[in-house]
Amino acid sequence: MTNEKILFRVAVYLLLIKNDKILLLRRFNTGWKDGKYTLVSGHLEGNEAIKQAMMREAKEESGISLNAKDLNVIHIMHRKSNDNFEYIDFFLTSNKWKGQPRITESDKCDDMNWFPLKNLPKNTLPHIKQGIEDYFKEVWFSEFGSPDV
Repeated sequence: MTNEKILFRVAVYLLLIKNDKILLLRRFNTGWKDGKYTLVSGHLEGNEAIKQAMMREAKEESGISLNAKDLNVIHIMHRKSNDNFEYIDFFLTSNKWKGQPRITESDKCDDMNWFPLKNLPKNTLPHIKQGIEDYFKEVWFSEFGSPDV
């Protein structure tokens, strides 16, 4: 631990669940964790609320429309890293959406599929797997990683 003030980035993640399956997408050509599965997700932009960010990212990444009143924050994660910043990750869920999820950013994603909740792909990002597992354990807050990550 140091006396240095840290910078936080804020990210949002969407758990879309249907028939005991969860929607995951595989990162591609992003320069970070390519080939790994993640949730529909993204960073908060300036002056943007958590639910607004999730609605924007869902539309950008999967083509679906969400309504803020249907979104629920179900988990918060403090994710540490060895970069000059750390993350506060908000995991949200919604039982309602408009449209069929599809790849809308083919330059960043090369697969989008529904996977059994009890059998996530082995190449799922570890903090994503932990967030999903914590949701089903009804754990609302967790920490992930260390400065050595």
